[in-house]
Amino acid sequence: MSVVFNAVIKIDENEQWFIELTDTVDGRVKICKDLDEFATNVEELGQDYGGHVDEVKWSKDEDVPPFIIDEIRIKMAEQRAKIEEQTGEPITPYATKKEE
Repeated sequence: MSVVFNAVIKIDENEQWFIELTDTVDGRVKICKDLDEFATNVEELGQDYGGHVDEVKWSKDEDVPPFIIDEIRIKMAEQRAKIEEQTGEPITPYATKKEE
């Protein structure tokens, strides 16, 4: 069984972005107002599968403007860099470990 989560970037009535995270195995949905909340919810949902999530499929609603996507990408890159600095290991399959 593959564990796949869907993450859909959406805009609320106040023009603020959020991520709707859905566990496709059992249909649970979590609303994430920021990337810290998103990470926490992915971990929480993933615990039911021994912490193993095969994939997070990203998409966005049609009304989400490009600058919102850019903002989220920048914040995700910052979080990735922070994690990689703390662990000393790349967390993406295509990244390579920095030589010191």
